[in-house]
Formats: sequence, C-alpha cells, structure tokens
Amino acid sequence: MRVLVQRAKRGSVRVDQKTVGDIGPGLVLLVGISQEDTEADVRFCAEKVAHLRIFEDSSAKMNESVLDQGGSVLSISQFTLYGDCKKGRRPNFLRAAKPEKAKQLYELFNSYLRELGLVVETGEFGAMMEVELINDGPVTILVESE
Repeated sequence: MRVLVQRAKRGSVRVDQKTVGDIGPGLVLLVGISQEDTEADVRFCAEKVAHLRIFEDSSAKMNESVLDQGGSVLSISQFTLYGDCKKGRRPNFLRAAKPEKAKQLYELFNSYLRELGLVVETGEFGAMMEVELINDGPVTILVESE
C-alpha cells in the first residue's frame, strides 16, 4: 500500500463539477492499493498517517500529528501510484489491485482513520476527479506498507 501524504492548508475534490469532499487544514492523501495488500497493510498505513509528526509545534518543529492539530483528512483513491514506468513510455498498472479489492481496502483504510478520531472526507472511488489543494510547506511524504 502506498499513501502520498500532503500537509495542506485546504483541499477539495470535485466529481462532475460537484464538490464531494472539502477540508480545511489537515492532510490530503492519495491512496494506492496493490494486489498484495491486506488488512494488516491498511491498518499499518492508517496508524502511520494519523500519528505522522509533520505539523509544527509552538517551537516551529515538526512534532505534531494531524490528530494533535485537530485537522481533517481528504482521502483520494489513486491506483496510478502503482504505475510502473521502467519499460517503454506508457505506465504499466499490473501491481494495482483490481477495483473490487481496492475499493474494499480503501474504504477500510478510511474507516480506520475515523476510528482513530479523524474527520475524513473522500472523493468518489473510480470516478474522474478534480483534486485541488494548497500544500503547506510544501510537505509531502510517501508512506508505504511494504
């Protein structure tokens, strides 16, 4: 599992020109699920994301998590995180999970984040989406379960 974590001042996602997810300060997550991923991978990534200390404390040190800050999460399913560009010019997505499995694990990931106390907004699984964010810092971290 791969989660591209972006510290954001705000983020939103639209489907068919309708806003379906919108957050203020917090994290924008691009979430990729591979064929090999299990519930254990999902739980590991959810715990890691929720407790990742990438927000500044009163001393301007990155010592606080999104939970500490009371921030929200915008979670976007992103199978293209498993695009392999080693050969040719067109990415190969063979490692990405099939939609049925990916959707189930993506929803489980969001459920775990909610259980940890986070407010989670999402895009629409499988839809063409327009994602907008103001990256704060910028701070962008890749979290992987492998």
